[in-house]
Amino acid sequence: MAVSRWRGLGVLAALALVAVLALPGQAQVGKNRAGTITTGSAHSAALGESIAYNVYLPHGYDRGAGRYPVLYLLHGRGDTMQAWTQVKDTLDRLIQDKRIPGLIAVMPDAPWSGGGSWYVDSRYTGTDAPGRPVETALTRDLVNHVDSAYRTAPIRDARMVGGYSMGGYGALRFTLAHPDLFGSALVLSPAVYTPLPPADSSAREYGAFGLGDQKFADEVYRELNYPDLLPGMDPELPVRLFVAVGDDEYANPDPADARHDLDFESEALYNTVRRAPGVSAEMRILDGGHDWSVWGPAFEQGMANLGPMLSVVAPTGLPAPLYGTAGTDWAGGVAAHADGSVTLGLAAGGPVNGRPYAGKLDAVLIRRNPDGTPRWTRQLGTAADERLYGVAALPDGGVLAAGYTRGDLDGRHPGNTTDDAFVVRLDASGEVRWLTQFGTAGAADRAYGLTATPDGGGYLVGYTKGALAGTNSGDKDAFLTRIGADGQLGWTRQLGGAGEDKAYGVAADATGVFVAGSATAGLPGAPALGGLDGWIAGYGTDGTSRWVSAAGGDGDDRLGAVTVTTDGLAVATGESGGDLLAVAYTSAGRQKWSRTVATPAPDAGAGVVALPGGAVEVIGYTRGRIGVAAGGADVLAVRLSGTGRQQAAAQFGTARDDGVDPFAEPNLYATPTPAGDVLVTGLTYGTPGDGTAPGNGDVFLATVDSTG
Repeated sequence: MAVSRWRGLGVLAALALVAVLALPGQAQVGKNRAGTITTGSAHSAALGESIAYNVYLPHGYDRGAGRYPVLYLLHGRGDTMQAWTQVKDTLDRLIQDKRIPGLIAVMPDAPWSGGGSWYVDSRYTGTDAPGRPVETALTRDLVNHVDSAYRTAPIRDARMVGGYSMGGYGALRFTLAHPDLFGSALVLSPAVYTPLPPADSSAREYGAFGLGDQKFADEVYRELNYPDLLPGMDPELPVRLFVAVGDDEYANPDPADARHDLDFESEALYNTVRRAPGVSAEMRILDGGHDWSVWGPAFEQGMANLGPMLSVVAPTGLPAPLYGTAGTDWAGGVAAHADGSVTLGLAAGGPVNGRPYAGKLDAVLIRRNPDGTPRWTRQLGTAADERLYGVAALPDGGVLAAGYTRGDLDGRHPGNTTDDAFVVRLDASGEVRWLTQFGTAGAADRAYGLTATPDGGGYLVGYTKGALAGTNSGDKDAFLTRIGADGQLGWTRQLGGAGEDKAYGVAADATGVFVAGSATAGLPGAPALGGLDGWIAGYGTDGTSRWVSAAGGDGDDRLGAVTVTTDGLAVATGESGGDLLAVAYTSAGRQKWSRTVATPAPDAGAGVVALPGGAVEVIGYTRGRIGVAAGGADVLAVRLSGTGRQQAAAQFGTARDDGVDPFAEPNLYATPTPAGDVLVTGLTYGTPGDGTAPGNGDVFLATVDSTG
């Protein structure tokens, strides 16, 4: 099988593929094959004694060599490590059904402070039951022991902690206070109270939150509880929580303390953490009380939700450096040149590389040498907004770039206040050869896609609210324009129905031009399918309309990019019903194949590049898991054969959103390199592991090695 790798320009970083991400234990788990539970002990330097625990090992652990994620399970007050052994059958079934990876589950005993330690480091010094450093013992000594005694992966992505009641408090605290250790938590019927526990709570009785000879100190409890932890959370170490509670939990008879009933407190917890940076959360209310009628099914649901995100392989991050300013920045395209240099396009909210800044968003083009050093930077702007939506290499080493301006970018549109499309040609040294601004006076016109032609001109696509070529059919119409090597507009074709129609992608070969976009009410020759429709159209190189075809289903669909393969197929990508969609058409408009790539979360295609042998590399984003999830939305690379068969897939990114903007639209571009790789650029709100981020949304540049 072919192997795809991501790398920063000149810096190789392997990406795990779906086929090589077979999780430990899955291959060995067959029907009715069960794991085992044994006992163990770990010496704790913090406690000066051993920690007893039960450990669940999945079927096949003793015969394999792979590493496993670890689930730590904390029992409630008054229980022992035996309590969690009853989830063994659930773990066996979830692993056997491949709903979660094979994993190790560690169930420590917590007898300290009379069984009411709340899993914190107690400061109580009373002689009856002095406090113990339980949190330090479990998060440091036990975790270190488990990582040395078992075949674990000592990374946060491979660790989860769960607990019920007092253990639910512990699981929540361990995850929020130690996000470097734990990436997720099952928080079941958590005994967490804000701002303080009710008068009859056992949290006040055992010294867990004591200070000196006081068994309970308000200030200690507040300091250790989740409201004080959340402001210090690091969004670069995101955590996932699954909170569950019963609808028949204990109801406090004192009306003054009704607010502290666990169903109330759990809802308050959920609605607080879901708004905290770096925390994502799910909430379930189940039928039952403070017992295993709730914790059993909640454990299964929580593991099905969080378990698939466990990974023994650390996520692949973004390469440094990022490009942008401290202001708002957007990706705007990328071009690869024959000499190995790269031109990166972006819209910048400030000056870049010392170039003059005109205001709001400027269009910026940066040429990088093959070794990554800057060659030149060109910043174009007015006091209004300029956005780039495509960069294309020219045979002479220059580039075309296109987008829209709301000002007078070419000096021939004084007083302009509506969006105009523009295209600019720069020579190999970064000097502007010409800049053409065009549109309908008083109406919005935007260029959203660009491809170059061998003569130094190109094709532009986008939308117009006016009449660039004939009468507007309603709202916005898509357009296709041929521009010459001298910057003069050639022919323009306008395509629209009764609704809002946009063209996003364009590709061409010697036989024709292919355009991809979206429509809300159907197009002539392509009846509406329902919701937002994707569409693809074929034109002759002289602008003759040949065919139009709708793509997708009865939900919302969009096609955002298109390429022509070495087999002569027009392959477009976008999304359909929340899944990544790729479709292939012949030059005559007959669909050859259609492929979706789906996770339970949103996925979308944004760029597509032709590879040798008729294959394509589709670039998009996913909020789910195709490879190893990094967090938020990740960049996704999917290789499809000439017949649409998926050959490889992988994802990479930061802990925050990558490749998608705040409006849930992709902001990604891809182009082939002379060496046969694929350059990818896009928007990120995160930080590369080996660099810094200017902030407020920046632009990354990476390479997919598609030659393997």
